Amino acid sequence: MTAAIRRWSWENGAADRLPAGHPVLPVPVGPAAHDLGLPPADDDEAVAYVSFTSGSTGKPKGVLVPHRAIARLVVSPNYCTVEPGDRVAGMANPAFDATTFELWGALTAGATVVVLPTPAELPVEQWLGLVADTGVDTMFLTTSMFHTIARERPDAFAGLGTLVVGGEQLDLELTRRVLDAGPPGRLVNGYGPTETTTFATAFHCTHESLRDRAKVPIGFPLQRTELHVLDDDLTPVAPGEQGELCVGGPGVALGYLGRPELTASKFVADPRTGKTLYRTGDIVREPADGALELLGRRDRQVKLRGFRIELEEIEQAAVATRIAEHVFVEKVGDGAQATLVGFALPAPRVVPADLPGLLRDRLTERLPGYMIPGRWVVLDVVPLGPTGKADRAAMLATISPQRTAGNPAGPDLVGAVVAEVLGGAEVAATDNFLDLGGNSILAVQVASRLGARLAATVDPAELLLAETLAEFAATLPGTAVPSA
Repeated sequence: MTAAIRRWSWENGAADRLPAGHPVLPVPVGPAAHDLGLPPADDDEAVAYVSFTSGSTGKPKGVLVPHRAIARLVVSPNYCTVEPGDRVAGMANPAFDATTFELWGALTAGATVVVLPTPAELPVEQWLGLVADTGVDTMFLTTSMFHTIARERPDAFAGLGTLVVGGEQLDLELTRRVLDAGPPGRLVNGYGPTETTTFATAFHCTHESLRDRAKVPIGFPLQRTELHVLDDDLTPVAPGEQGELCVGGPGVALGYLGRPELTASKFVADPRTGKTLYRTGDIVREPADGALELLGRRDRQVKLRGFRIELEEIEQAAVATRIAEHVFVEKVGDGAQATLVGFALPAPRVVPADLPGLLRDRLTERLPGYMIPGRWVVLDVVPLGPTGKADRAAMLATISPQRTAGNPAGPDLVGAVVAEVLGGAEVAATDNFLDLGGNSILAVQVASRLGARLAATVDPAELLLAETLAEFAATLPGTAVPSA
Protein backbone atom coordinates (compact mmCIF):
# COMPACT_ATOMS: atom_id res chain seq x y z
CA MET A 1 0.00 0.00 0.00
CA THR A 2 1.64 3.23 -1.18
CA ALA A 3 0.28 5.36 1.65
CA ALA A 4 1.71 2.96 4.29
CA ILE A 5 -1.40 3.38 6.46
CA ARG A 6 -0.84 1.91 9.93
CA ARG A 7 -4.07 2.91 11.69
CA TRP A 8 -7.60 3.67 10.57
CA SER A 9 -9.90 6.21 12.21
CA TRP A 10 -13.56 5.40 11.72
CA GLU A 11 -16.96 5.86 13.30
CA ASN A 12 -17.96 3.32 15.91
CA GLY A 13 -19.65 0.29 14.41
CA ALA A 14 -18.01 0.67 11.01
CA ALA A 15 -14.74 -1.13 11.71
CA ASP A 16 -15.96 -4.33 10.04
CA ARG A 17 -15.84 -2.51 6.68
CA LEU A 18 -12.11 -1.77 6.97
CA PRO A 19 -9.21 -3.96 5.72
CA ALA A 20 -8.14 -6.63 8.18
CA GLY A 21 -4.87 -6.41 10.06
CA HIS A 22 -4.86 -2.68 10.83
CA PRO A 23 -5.59 -1.15 14.25
CA VAL A 24 -8.70 1.04 14.34
CA LEU A 25 -8.97 4.28 16.31
CA PRO A 26 -12.71 4.81 16.90
CA VAL A 27 -14.02 8.33 16.42
CA PRO A 28 -15.89 9.28 19.60
CA VAL A 29 -19.02 11.40 19.66
CA GLY A 30 -20.39 13.77 22.27
CA PRO A 31 -18.21 15.19 25.07
CA ALA A 32 -15.55 12.51 24.57
CA ALA A 33 -14.83 13.92 21.12
CA HIS A 34 -13.12 16.90 22.74
CA ASP A 35 -10.56 14.86 24.70
CA LEU A 36 -8.83 12.24 22.57
CA GLY A 37 -5.67 12.33 24.68
CA LEU A 38 -3.49 12.85 21.62
CA PRO A 39 -0.14 14.62 22.08
CA PRO A 40 0.31 17.95 20.30
CA ALA A 41 2.58 18.09 17.28
CA ASP A 42 5.83 19.65 18.51
CA ASP A 43 7.79 19.41 15.25
CA ASP A 44 6.76 21.70 12.42
CA GLU A 45 8.73 19.49 10.02
CA ALA A 46 6.52 16.50 10.86
CA VAL A 47 4.20 15.35 8.08
CA ALA A 48 0.68 16.69 8.55
CA TYR A 49 -0.90 14.89 5.59
CA VAL A 50 -0.11 13.12 2.33
CA SER A 51 -1.85 14.43 -0.77
CA PHE A 52 -1.80 12.24 -3.87
CA THR A 53 -1.49 13.85 -7.29
CA SER A 54 -1.22 12.45 -10.79
CA GLY A 55 2.20 11.08 -11.73
CA SER A 56 3.85 10.78 -15.13
CA THR A 57 4.93 7.18 -14.54
CA GLY A 58 1.43 5.81 -14.11
CA LYS A 59 1.85 5.86 -10.34
CA PRO A 60 0.28 8.60 -8.18
CA LYS A 61 2.68 10.81 -6.26
CA GLY A 62 2.13 11.16 -2.53
CA VAL A 63 3.14 14.71 -1.57
CA LEU A 64 4.42 14.95 2.02
CA VAL A 65 3.07 18.20 3.45
CA PRO A 66 4.50 19.25 6.85
CA HIS A 67 2.81 21.27 9.59
CA ARG A 68 4.91 24.37 8.85
CA ALA A 69 3.54 24.46 5.29
CA ILE A 70 -0.04 24.66 6.55
CA ALA A 71 0.95 27.44 8.95
CA ARG A 72 2.57 29.34 6.08
CA LEU A 73 -0.72 29.13 4.13
CA VAL A 74 -3.17 30.19 6.82
CA VAL A 75 -1.33 32.22 9.50
CA SER A 76 -1.45 35.98 8.82
CA PRO A 77 -2.26 35.53 5.12
CA ASN A 78 -1.54 38.43 2.78
CA TYR A 79 -3.93 37.26 0.07
CA CYS A 80 -7.18 37.27 2.07
CA THR A 81 -8.52 37.99 5.53
CA VAL A 82 -10.39 35.42 7.63
CA GLU A 83 -11.56 36.58 11.05
CA PRO A 84 -13.52 35.17 14.00
CA GLY A 85 -17.18 35.07 13.06
CA ASP A 86 -16.54 34.59 9.34
CA ARG A 87 -18.20 31.65 7.62
CA VAL A 88 -16.03 29.74 5.15
CA ALA A 89 -17.56 27.37 2.61
CA GLY A 90 -16.29 23.79 2.84
CA MET A 91 -16.88 22.29 -0.60
CA ALA A 92 -13.58 20.88 -1.88
CA ASN A 93 -13.01 17.18 -2.39
CA PRO A 94 -10.80 16.04 0.52
CA ALA A 95 -8.30 14.75 -2.05
CA PHE A 96 -7.96 18.28 -3.42
CA ASP A 97 -5.59 20.49 -1.44
CA ALA A 98 -8.04 23.40 -1.46
CA THR A 99 -9.43 21.60 1.60
CA THR A 100 -6.36 22.82 3.50
CA PHE A 101 -7.37 26.42 2.86
CA GLU A 102 -11.05 25.85 3.63
CA LEU A 103 -10.55 23.89 6.84
CA TRP A 104 -7.45 25.33 8.49
CA GLY A 105 -7.90 28.81 7.07
CA ALA A 106 -11.16 28.93 8.99
CA LEU A 107 -10.35 27.02 12.18
CA THR A 108 -7.03 28.75 12.90
CA ALA A 109 -8.81 32.11 12.64
CA GLY A 110 -11.73 31.14 14.86
CA ALA A 111 -14.11 31.13 11.90
CA THR A 112 -16.77 28.56 11.01
CA VAL A 113 -16.60 25.96 8.24
CA VAL A 114 -19.97 25.61 6.50
CA VAL A 115 -20.13 22.30 4.64
CA LEU A 116 -21.92 22.84 1.32
CA PRO A 117 -22.53 20.90 -1.88
CA THR A 118 -20.66 22.16 -4.92
CA PRO A 119 -22.47 24.14 -7.64
CA ALA A 120 -22.27 21.00 -9.80
CA GLU A 121 -24.53 19.13 -7.37
CA LEU A 122 -27.49 21.53 -7.43
CA PRO A 123 -29.20 23.86 -9.88
CA VAL A 124 -27.24 27.12 -9.78
CA GLU A 125 -30.09 29.22 -8.39
CA GLN A 126 -30.72 26.69 -5.63
CA TRP A 127 -27.03 26.60 -4.78
CA LEU A 128 -26.84 30.40 -4.64
CA GLY A 129 -29.85 30.43 -2.33
CA LEU A 130 -28.13 27.94 -0.04
CA VAL A 131 -24.98 30.10 0.05
CA ALA A 132 -27.07 33.12 1.02
CA ASP A 133 -29.14 31.23 3.61
CA THR A 134 -26.07 29.82 5.37
CA GLY A 135 -24.36 33.21 5.54
CA VAL A 136 -21.17 32.09 3.80
CA ASP A 137 -18.85 35.05 3.22
CA THR A 138 -15.57 33.35 2.21
CA MET A 139 -15.25 30.77 -0.54
CA PHE A 140 -12.85 28.91 -2.81
CA LEU A 141 -13.98 27.82 -6.28
CA THR A 142 -12.09 26.01 -8.98
CA THR A 143 -11.48 28.21 -11.98
CA SER A 144 -13.71 26.07 -14.20
CA MET A 145 -16.65 26.34 -11.83
CA PHE A 146 -16.11 30.08 -11.47
CA HIS A 147 -16.15 30.40 -15.26
CA THR A 148 -19.36 28.38 -15.49
CA ILE A 149 -21.24 30.49 -12.96
CA ALA A 150 -19.77 33.78 -14.21
CA ARG A 151 -20.91 33.01 -17.74
CA GLU A 152 -24.53 32.51 -16.64
CA ARG A 153 -24.74 34.73 -13.53
CA PRO A 154 -21.88 37.25 -13.35
CA ASP A 155 -23.59 38.92 -10.38
CA ALA A 156 -23.68 35.69 -8.36
CA PHE A 157 -20.72 36.54 -6.12
CA ALA A 158 -21.75 40.02 -5.01
CA GLY A 159 -22.72 38.83 -1.53
CA LEU A 160 -19.33 37.33 -0.69
CA GLY A 161 -16.60 39.05 1.25
CA THR A 162 -13.78 37.00 -0.30
CA LEU A 163 -13.74 34.66 -3.28
CA VAL A 164 -10.51 32.81 -4.08
CA VAL A 165 -10.36 31.13 -7.49
CA GLY A 166 -7.68 28.68 -8.59
CA GLY A 167 -6.69 25.62 -10.55
CA GLU A 168 -6.36 26.90 -14.12
CA GLN A 169 -5.78 30.09 -16.09
CA LEU A 170 -8.43 32.64 -15.15
CA ASP A 171 -10.38 34.08 -18.09
CA LEU A 172 -9.83 37.84 -18.33
CA GLU A 173 -13.14 38.76 -19.97
CA LEU A 174 -15.26 36.68 -17.60
CA THR A 175 -13.40 38.21 -14.67
CA ARG A 176 -14.18 41.67 -15.96
CA ARG A 177 -17.84 40.70 -16.37
CA VAL A 178 -17.97 39.71 -12.70
CA LEU A 179 -16.29 42.97 -11.68
CA ASP A 180 -18.84 44.91 -13.74
CA ALA A 181 -21.89 43.01 -12.48
CA GLY A 182 -21.13 43.23 -8.77
CA PRO A 183 -17.95 41.61 -7.47
CA PRO A 184 -17.24 40.09 -4.06
CA GLY A 185 -15.41 42.29 -1.60
CA ARG A 186 -12.17 40.67 -2.73
CA LEU A 187 -11.64 38.51 -5.81
CA VAL A 188 -8.35 36.59 -5.70
CA ASN A 189 -6.68 34.50 -8.39
CA GLY A 190 -4.67 31.86 -6.52
CA TYR A 191 -1.93 29.70 -8.01
CA GLY A 192 0.10 26.85 -6.58
CA PRO A 193 0.91 23.17 -7.09
CA THR A 194 0.17 20.71 -4.29
CA GLU A 195 3.91 20.64 -3.62
CA THR A 196 3.75 24.29 -2.51
CA THR A 197 0.69 23.76 -0.28
CA THR A 198 -2.39 25.05 -2.10
CA PHE A 199 -1.18 28.53 -3.09
CA ALA A 200 2.24 29.99 -3.83
CA THR A 201 1.06 33.22 -5.47
CA ALA A 202 -2.05 35.36 -5.53
CA PHE A 203 -3.40 38.29 -7.50
CA HIS A 204 -6.19 40.62 -6.38
CA CYS A 205 -8.49 41.24 -9.34
CA THR A 206 -9.93 44.74 -9.68
CA HIS A 207 -10.72 46.98 -12.62
CA GLU A 208 -7.56 48.92 -11.88
CA SER A 209 -5.26 45.91 -11.41
CA LEU A 210 -6.45 44.39 -14.70
CA ARG A 211 -6.24 47.59 -16.71
CA ASP A 212 -4.23 47.21 -19.94
CA ARG A 213 -3.53 43.52 -19.28
CA ALA A 214 -3.85 40.77 -21.89
CA LYS A 215 -4.36 38.02 -19.27
CA VAL A 216 -4.98 37.65 -15.54
CA PRO A 217 -1.62 37.28 -13.77
CA ILE A 218 -0.96 34.64 -11.14
CA GLY A 219 0.49 37.54 -9.22
CA PHE A 220 2.78 37.93 -6.25
CA PRO A 221 4.22 35.57 -3.61
CA LEU A 222 2.26 34.59 -0.55
CA GLN A 223 3.67 35.52 2.82
CA ARG A 224 7.04 33.87 3.56
CA THR A 225 7.25 32.49 0.02
CA GLU A 226 10.18 32.89 -2.37
CA LEU A 227 9.69 32.92 -6.14
CA HIS A 228 12.47 32.48 -8.68
CA VAL A 229 12.24 32.52 -12.49
CA LEU A 230 15.13 30.29 -13.62
CA ASP A 231 16.57 28.66 -16.73
CA ASP A 232 17.36 24.95 -17.10
CA ASP A 233 20.58 25.43 -15.10
CA LEU A 234 18.69 27.10 -12.23
CA THR A 235 20.20 30.46 -13.14
CA PRO A 236 17.95 33.54 -12.93
CA VAL A 237 16.72 34.74 -16.32
CA ALA A 238 16.91 38.37 -17.40
CA PRO A 239 14.04 40.65 -16.30
CA GLY A 240 11.01 40.14 -18.53
CA GLU A 241 12.34 36.87 -19.99
CA GLN A 242 10.46 33.61 -19.57
CA GLY A 243 11.71 30.78 -17.40
CA GLU A 244 10.61 28.03 -15.04
CA LEU A 245 8.97 29.10 -11.80
CA CYS A 246 10.77 27.64 -8.78
CA VAL A 247 9.29 28.11 -5.31
CA GLY A 248 11.05 28.25 -1.95
CA GLY A 249 10.10 28.91 1.65
CA PRO A 250 8.18 27.10 4.40
CA GLY A 251 5.25 26.30 2.09
CA VAL A 252 7.33 23.80 0.12
CA ALA A 253 6.57 20.14 0.82
CA LEU A 254 9.12 17.59 2.04
CA GLY A 255 9.05 15.51 -1.13
CA TYR A 256 7.22 12.43 -2.40
CA LEU A 257 6.34 9.40 -0.31
CA GLY A 258 8.63 6.50 -1.21
CA ARG A 259 9.92 8.24 -4.36
CA PRO A 260 13.48 9.41 -3.57
CA GLU A 261 14.60 9.78 -7.20
CA LEU A 262 11.55 11.83 -8.16
CA THR A 263 11.97 13.92 -5.02
CA ALA A 264 15.59 14.64 -5.93
CA SER A 265 14.60 15.77 -9.43
CA LYS A 266 11.83 18.14 -8.34
CA PHE A 267 12.98 19.37 -4.92
CA VAL A 268 16.41 20.82 -5.66
CA ALA A 269 19.00 22.95 -3.89
CA ASP A 270 19.27 26.58 -4.91
CA PRO A 271 22.85 26.86 -6.25
CA ARG A 272 23.18 30.29 -4.66
CA THR A 273 21.86 29.63 -1.15
CA GLY A 274 21.54 25.87 -0.75
CA LYS A 275 17.88 26.22 0.24
CA THR A 276 15.29 23.83 -1.17
CA LEU A 277 13.37 24.94 -4.24
CA TYR A 278 10.45 23.16 -5.87
CA ARG A 279 10.59 23.07 -9.67
CA THR A 280 6.98 23.63 -10.73
CA GLY A 281 7.47 22.91 -14.43
CA ASP A 282 5.40 26.03 -15.14
CA ILE A 283 6.83 28.62 -17.51
CA VAL A 284 6.29 32.20 -16.36
CA ARG A 285 7.34 35.74 -17.13
CA GLU A 286 7.83 38.57 -14.66
CA PRO A 287 6.82 41.92 -16.18
CA ALA A 288 7.96 45.27 -14.86
CA ASP A 289 5.30 45.42 -12.13
CA GLY A 290 6.31 42.01 -10.74
CA ALA A 291 2.93 40.29 -11.22
CA LEU A 292 3.90 36.92 -12.67
CA GLU A 293 2.20 35.73 -15.86
CA LEU A 294 1.70 32.00 -16.45
CA LEU A 295 2.69 31.04 -20.01
CA GLY A 296 2.43 27.24 -20.07
CA ARG A 297 4.08 23.96 -19.09
CA ARG A 298 7.45 22.34 -19.76
CA ASP A 299 5.83 18.90 -20.04
CA ARG A 300 2.50 17.34 -20.99
CA GLN A 301 0.87 18.02 -17.67
CA VAL A 302 -2.49 19.82 -17.85
CA LYS A 303 -5.06 21.22 -15.45
CA LEU A 304 -8.71 20.19 -15.83
CA ARG A 305 -11.44 21.38 -13.48
CA GLY A 306 -8.79 22.11 -10.85
CA PHE A 307 -7.09 18.71 -11.05
CA ARG A 308 -3.53 18.32 -12.25
CA ILE A 309 -3.28 15.52 -14.81
CA GLU A 310 -0.34 13.81 -16.48
CA LEU A 311 -1.62 12.86 -19.95
CA GLU A 312 1.05 10.18 -20.27
CA GLU A 313 -0.35 8.44 -17.19
CA ILE A 314 -3.73 8.02 -18.91
CA GLU A 315 -2.07 6.79 -22.10
CA GLN A 316 -0.01 4.22 -20.22
CA ALA A 317 -3.02 3.00 -18.23
CA ALA A 318 -5.06 2.61 -21.43
CA VAL A 319 -2.34 0.66 -23.25
CA ALA A 320 -1.92 -1.57 -20.18
CA THR A 321 -5.51 -2.80 -20.66
CA ARG A 322 -4.38 -4.44 -23.96
CA ILE A 323 -7.61 -3.24 -25.50
CA ALA A 324 -5.72 -0.71 -27.62
CA GLU A 325 -2.27 -0.93 -29.20
CA HIS A 326 -1.63 2.81 -29.25
CA VAL A 327 -3.33 5.56 -27.23
CA PHE A 328 -2.95 9.32 -27.37
CA VAL A 329 -4.75 11.70 -25.00
CA GLU A 330 -5.12 15.43 -25.42
CA LYS A 331 -6.88 18.24 -23.60
CA VAL A 332 -9.32 19.97 -25.96
CA GLY A 333 -10.95 23.34 -25.32
CA ASP A 334 -10.48 25.91 -22.60
CA GLY A 335 -12.11 26.79 -19.31
CA ALA A 336 -15.44 25.09 -18.62
CA GLN A 337 -15.51 23.67 -22.17
CA ALA A 338 -12.25 21.79 -21.63
CA THR A 339 -12.36 18.01 -21.84
CA LEU A 340 -10.04 15.07 -22.42
CA VAL A 341 -10.19 13.31 -25.78
CA GLY A 342 -8.53 9.94 -26.35
CA PHE A 343 -7.38 8.59 -29.71
CA ALA A 344 -6.91 4.82 -29.79
CA LEU A 345 -5.85 2.15 -32.28
CA PRO A 346 -7.72 -1.05 -31.35
CA ALA A 347 -5.89 -4.26 -30.55
CA PRO A 348 -6.37 -6.93 -33.26
CA ARG A 349 -9.05 -8.84 -31.36
CA VAL A 350 -11.12 -5.75 -30.44
CA VAL A 351 -14.13 -4.65 -32.50
CA PRO A 352 -13.57 -0.92 -33.22
CA ALA A 353 -17.14 0.03 -32.32
CA ASP A 354 -16.69 -1.57 -28.88
CA LEU A 355 -13.41 0.19 -28.12
CA PRO A 356 -14.71 3.37 -26.38
CA GLY A 357 -16.95 1.47 -23.98
CA LEU A 358 -14.32 -1.15 -23.20
CA LEU A 359 -11.64 1.44 -22.48
CA ARG A 360 -13.99 3.51 -20.35
CA ASP A 361 -14.97 0.50 -18.24
CA ARG A 362 -11.41 -0.70 -17.72
CA LEU A 363 -9.99 2.74 -16.97
CA THR A 364 -12.71 3.30 -14.37
CA GLU A 365 -11.02 0.49 -12.41
CA ARG A 366 -7.58 2.12 -12.68
CA LEU A 367 -8.01 5.90 -12.68
CA PRO A 368 -10.12 8.54 -10.91
CA GLY A 369 -13.07 9.85 -12.89
CA TYR A 370 -11.51 13.20 -13.73
CA MET A 371 -8.70 11.41 -15.61
CA ILE A 372 -10.96 9.35 -17.90
CA PRO A 373 -11.38 10.90 -21.37
CA GLY A 374 -14.91 12.08 -22.05
CA ARG A 375 -14.64 11.07 -25.68
CA TRP A 376 -12.75 8.42 -27.64
CA VAL A 377 -11.84 8.56 -31.33
CA VAL A 378 -11.07 5.17 -32.91
CA LEU A 379 -8.07 5.25 -35.26
CA ASP A 380 -7.71 3.09 -38.37
CA VAL A 381 -4.02 3.95 -38.45
CA VAL A 382 -1.75 6.20 -36.39
CA PRO A 383 -0.99 9.31 -38.48
CA LEU A 384 2.70 10.15 -38.66
CA GLY A 385 4.40 13.51 -39.06
CA PRO A 386 7.49 14.34 -41.14
CA THR A 387 9.83 13.02 -38.44
CA GLY A 388 8.00 9.69 -38.20
CA LYS A 389 6.46 10.51 -34.83
CA ALA A 390 2.74 10.29 -34.13
CA ASP A 391 1.06 13.40 -35.53
CA ARG A 392 -1.14 14.59 -32.68
CA ALA A 393 -2.14 17.71 -34.63
CA ALA A 394 -3.59 15.52 -37.38
CA MET A 395 -5.60 13.60 -34.81
CA LEU A 396 -6.93 16.79 -33.25
CA ALA A 397 -7.91 18.09 -36.69
CA THR A 398 -10.48 15.31 -36.94
CA ILE A 399 -12.45 16.83 -34.05
CA SER A 400 -11.99 20.51 -34.92
CA PRO A 401 -14.86 22.97 -34.31
CA GLN A 402 -15.68 22.83 -38.02
CA ARG A 403 -17.73 19.69 -37.39
CA THR A 404 -21.44 19.90 -38.14
CA ALA A 405 -22.97 21.89 -35.34
CA GLY A 406 -26.02 20.56 -33.60
CA ASN A 407 -27.90 17.62 -35.06
CA PRO A 408 -30.59 17.73 -32.37
CA ALA A 409 -32.48 14.58 -33.32
CA GLY A 410 -35.25 13.65 -30.93
CA PRO A 411 -35.70 16.24 -28.15
CA ASP A 412 -34.83 19.27 -30.25
CA LEU A 413 -34.33 21.74 -27.44
CA VAL A 414 -32.08 19.48 -25.36
CA GLY A 415 -30.04 18.52 -28.40
CA ALA A 416 -29.59 22.12 -29.47
CA VAL A 417 -28.49 23.30 -26.03
CA VAL A 418 -26.14 20.36 -25.48
CA ALA A 419 -24.59 20.91 -28.92
CA GLU A 420 -24.12 24.60 -28.12
CA VAL A 421 -22.46 23.96 -24.76
CA LEU A 422 -20.21 21.24 -26.19
CA GLY A 423 -18.94 23.61 -28.85
CA GLY A 424 -20.75 22.29 -31.92
CA ALA A 425 -20.75 18.57 -31.22
CA GLU A 426 -22.91 16.23 -33.27
CA VAL A 427 -25.78 15.23 -31.01
CA ALA A 428 -28.44 12.53 -31.21
CA ALA A 429 -31.30 11.70 -28.85
CA THR A 430 -29.72 8.32 -28.10
CA ASP A 431 -26.40 9.86 -27.04
CA ASN A 432 -25.18 9.80 -23.47
CA PHE A 433 -24.08 13.23 -22.22
CA LEU A 434 -20.90 11.89 -20.60
CA ASP A 435 -19.99 9.91 -23.72
CA LEU A 436 -20.21 13.14 -25.73
CA GLY A 437 -17.53 14.65 -23.51
CA GLY A 438 -19.83 16.19 -20.93
CA ASN A 439 -18.96 16.59 -17.27
CA SER A 440 -20.47 18.05 -14.12
CA ILE A 441 -19.41 21.61 -14.95
CA LEU A 442 -20.82 21.46 -18.48
CA ALA A 443 -24.00 19.93 -17.05
CA VAL A 444 -24.44 23.06 -14.93
CA GLN A 445 -24.26 25.17 -18.10
CA VAL A 446 -26.80 23.00 -19.92
CA ALA A 447 -29.17 23.08 -16.95
CA SER A 448 -28.87 26.85 -16.61
CA ARG A 449 -29.61 27.49 -20.28
CA LEU A 450 -32.47 25.03 -20.40
CA GLY A 451 -33.89 26.54 -17.24
CA ALA A 452 -33.94 29.97 -18.87
CA ARG A 453 -35.68 28.59 -21.96
CA LEU A 454 -38.22 26.57 -19.96
CA ALA A 455 -38.80 29.16 -17.22
CA ALA A 456 -38.19 26.37 -14.72
CA THR A 457 -35.51 24.89 -12.48
CA VAL A 458 -33.47 22.17 -14.18
CA ASP A 459 -31.32 19.83 -12.11
CA PRO A 460 -27.90 19.14 -13.71
CA ALA A 461 -27.71 15.84 -11.81
CA GLU A 462 -30.57 14.49 -13.94
CA LEU A 463 -28.51 15.04 -17.07
CA LEU A 464 -25.51 13.25 -15.57
CA LEU A 465 -27.63 10.29 -14.45
CA ALA A 466 -29.69 9.87 -17.63
CA GLU A 467 -28.64 7.11 -20.01
CA THR A 468 -29.60 9.20 -23.05
CA LEU A 469 -30.53 12.78 -23.90
CA ALA A 470 -34.05 11.56 -24.67
CA GLU A 471 -34.34 10.13 -21.16
CA PHE A 472 -33.17 13.44 -19.70
CA ALA A 473 -35.61 15.39 -21.89
CA ALA A 474 -38.48 13.36 -20.46
CA THR A 475 -37.70 14.77 -16.99
CA LEU A 476 -37.95 18.41 -18.06
CA PRO A 477 -40.92 20.52 -16.96
CA GLY A 478 -42.60 23.44 -18.67
CA THR A 479 -42.79 24.76 -22.19
CA ALA A 480 -39.91 26.33 -24.04
CA VAL A 481 -39.76 30.12 -24.06
CA PRO A 482 -38.88 31.42 -27.54
CA SER A 483 -35.28 32.57 -27.67
CA ALA A 484 -34.59 36.19 -28.46
